[in-house]
Amino acid sequence: MRIVVKVGTSTLTYATGRLNIRRVETLCKVLSDLKNAGNEMVLVSSGAIGMGTGKLGFAERPKDMPSKQAAAAVGQCELMYVYDKLFAEYNHTAAQILLTAEDLRDENRHRNFTNTILRLLELGALPVINENDTVSTEEIAFGDNDTLGALAAVSVRADLLIILTDIDGLYTADPRSHPDAVRVPEVRELTPEILSSAGGQGSALSSGGMVTKLAAARLCMNAGIDMLIVNGSRPEILYEAADGKSVGTRFVAAREKAVAVP
Repeated sequence: MRIVVKVGTSTLTYATGRLNIRRVETLCKVLSDLKNAGNEMVLVSSGAIGMGTGKLGFAERPKDMPSKQAAAAVGQCELMYVYDKLFAEYNHTAAQILLTAEDLRDENRHRNFTNTILRLLELGALPVINENDTVSTEEIAFGDNDTLGALAAVSVRADLLIILTDIDGLYTADPRSHPDAVRVPEVRELTPEILSSAGGQGSALSSGGMVTKLAAARLCMNAGIDMLIVNGSRPEILYEAADGKSVGTRFVAAREKAVAVP
């Protein structure tokens, strides 16, 4: 299968903004193993601003754009250094791709992105995609990369998008404020009830939340691609997700209604 995995800031880092080394090491090991099994893997990774926040000594995620961009510039260096080092230990080559919203809005630039990433997959590389926060002036244009993950999945005609986050899936209500909320194992249609169950923003270091994940699900489902939301605290869950086991929340695409991708 061709699988796009999106990992959020809250999965990669501690609340301090510092890297969760054990979790990231496990994530890279599992992604490498899935690739060894014959899958084509694409990683969409948040975390640059979060990691830069910790390295620059900010008490919390900065709110002004210049500070966000400064944090991204510092954090992206560390993020890719870690990925390059860890994937190399399993004999895989990481390739960095940084995007702005304009890269996907402009037809020619979008085509160039798609051609590049498809060629990287042909060459056996493992693309690592992030928003180019260092130069982007749009306020977290992709919604903590949930939308970016979906757009990447659609662009490369992926079989599955897996979003690793800090929650077990979609619930009937926000479980942080509603203890009786129940996890929804499968969604085949984004009804008004499901859309209204989404809470607000995610963690203090991230910019996404369930709202952006449901928007990503809509993009994938319309393109005939399944999407999974699973808890990234245990990266080994990717094995179960790739095997089609019932984990997290699976958004099942109606293939007969799939939108063709140019």
